[in-house]
Amino acid sequence: MTEPHDDYPIFLGSEIEQPEINNAFFHVLPVPFEKSVSYGGGTAQGPSAILQASWQLEEWDGKSKPCQHGIYTHPAIDCNVSAEQVIDNIAKATKLILDNGGMPIVFGGEHTVTYGVIKGFRDAGYDDFGVVQIDAHADLREAYEGDKLSHASVMKRVVDLGIPLYQLGIRAFCEEEMQIREQHGVHFQDGEELVPNNIQSITLPDDFPEKVFFTLDIDGMDPSVFPSTGTPVPGGLGWYQTLNLFESVAKQRTIIGFDIMEFAPIKDFHAYDFAASLLTYKMMGIVERNSSKIK
Repeated sequence: MTEPHDDYPIFLGSEIEQPEINNAFFHVLPVPFEKSVSYGGGTAQGPSAILQASWQLEEWDGKSKPCQHGIYTHPAIDCNVSAEQVIDNIAKATKLILDNGGMPIVFGGEHTVTYGVIKGFRDAGYDDFGVVQIDAHADLREAYEGDKLSHASVMKRVVDLGIPLYQLGIRAFCEEEMQIREQHGVHFQDGEELVPNNIQSITLPDDFPEKVFFTLDIDGMDPSVFPSTGTPVPGGLGWYQTLNLFESVAKQRTIIGFDIMEFAPIKDFHAYDFAASLLTYKMMGIVERNSSKIK
């Protein structure tokens, strides 16, 4: 098996070899970008921690072997440049993945990373897709502390592109964000509805696009599951509820990619690193079992 050679080993490298780039369906892209975090830090270490922990996974995810369709791990994006250049680098890497017929699986870093991914889809010719977001925060501010590329503004940048958005599990937002939701026709089921009622699936609106990019901010899940994030908020989603909501979307639409954002590992608490890695692999499995593209 391929041995880890730096801080970014290949995903599931204890079980699989790195395939040729055009022989893999899943393409893992690490983006250790952290600039605008507004409370706790550490998200820049998230991608490396998830990749390292993936060496403890089994090929069999409990229902299938997602890795049999190929998992290619890309080099980490250089984040020692301006935020604008990082966004551009992410977009170029995402477009490369799509041009090779792959599905981007992106590890952040702060949530701003998602904007670069969405731009990459647009650059690759995807002009009719929606975004489904699990998050504690709406991230719909026009700017936060004067920064339009803040993690708190990433979904505003997305809806500004005319991309339909469906938000799940939100439980921290301001009046401005409520107004932006209304202005842009954002669909949502917030945490106070999803969690107390133990809602395990959603029904997307009939006019929501067939193709969906799914962005999962780790703080969308409850701090009892993932305290390893910079901005934890009580009242979040549970482990199985998160996976079931993701699968309910995958059963209704075609998932074209997903990301895991805002994971901030806690030193010597490797359970959370493993959980983030396992979450990723189980989401790959859900995609595999519900996608006509890889059957």
